[in-house]
Amino acid sequence: MSVRSLDALPRQRLAELGQRVIEGGSVSREEAAFLFQLNQPADIFDLLSWANRIREHFKGNKVHLCSIVNAKAGGCSENCSFCSQSSFYQTGSPKYGFIDPEPVQNAAEEAQRHGVTAVGLVAAWKGLQEGPMLDEVCDRIREMAQSGKARPDASLGIIKSPRVAERLKEAGLECYGHNLESSRRFFPKHCTTHTFEDRLQTIQHLKSAGIKICSGGIIGMGETWEDRLDMAFTLREIGANVVPVNILNPIPGTPFENVTPLPPMEILQTIACFRFILPRQEIMVAGGRTVNLRDLQSMVFLAGASALMVGNYLTTLNQPIEKDLQMLRDLGLDPDWDNHGFADQSAPIGSCPPAAAREPAVV
Repeated sequence: MSVRSLDALPRQRLAELGQRVIEGGSVSREEAAFLFQLNQPADIFDLLSWANRIREHFKGNKVHLCSIVNAKAGGCSENCSFCSQSSFYQTGSPKYGFIDPEPVQNAAEEAQRHGVTAVGLVAAWKGLQEGPMLDEVCDRIREMAQSGKARPDASLGIIKSPRVAERLKEAGLECYGHNLESSRRFFPKHCTTHTFEDRLQTIQHLKSAGIKICSGGIIGMGETWEDRLDMAFTLREIGANVVPVNILNPIPGTPFENVTPLPPMEILQTIACFRFILPRQEIMVAGGRTVNLRDLQSMVFLAGASALMVGNYLTTLNQPIEKDLQMLRDLGLDPDWDNHGFADQSAPIGSCPPAAAREPAVV
């Protein structure tokens, strides 16, 4: 068989899988493994191209923007090896209790000025239980929801009681962030103070309360491509609505401080594989993108990303939001997303978004 015909095999298979996903089908684990194992530059660029086509088909040229507020910093009881806020490690990370209304209102106002859809309240603790702290959290959520300036999201750790999830929903919470972080197999290598099953149970309580799920993970912790594949399929099984892809930013003082960074093209390939597996989900590029992707940040959309976390992260800096907005304008992408809900994910399989939303992105 000639070199030319051998090269045509991956290209043909990519086209078959990409077209099937666009038509409402899905990829199997074996097929996804093929995508993760592509290793020739030309094949990887073909993969990115098809991921971009899938994004355009289901998302048009719209990009979902969100930001976060570190609502309670440092002193966390969990030993997550990537986190500078864990009480197990000496990182110099700031520490303070649950914030007052004013910083949350300021974050919502800034989000509104820049057209950011959602603001997430993030707290460094194990989880949330019934009691005075839940009352205070619900107050912050209710205040943001009533202001109409941004969609109130939250990431408040493990929830063991269905009633807590119901209280959050009653306060106006629409979407809850609770990352799986990695595969079930790899999870004990970065956290032993709670389990993968604890996280799945939390997600089930939230879904039962009618709250949308923002759940993804961190790549670059030393996991294999099989771990990333398993995480993506678990996210598909649980019905995550928004899937954040974080890239490890090694923090001095944490057990992962000396982990070798992922090559940018491997990051982009992972995002593209996620788009094939999760065609309707908002795939959001979040923490670590500026450090790890550098000048290739704009290529996340070619790789299939449809959402971006803007503004600073919990304990590390991001590039200025004005630079992100200019990047989107340069690509012909539209962050002015009037639909703050998730209707595009619940459309019948195989259907297309409205014509106005299918304007091609220049990527």
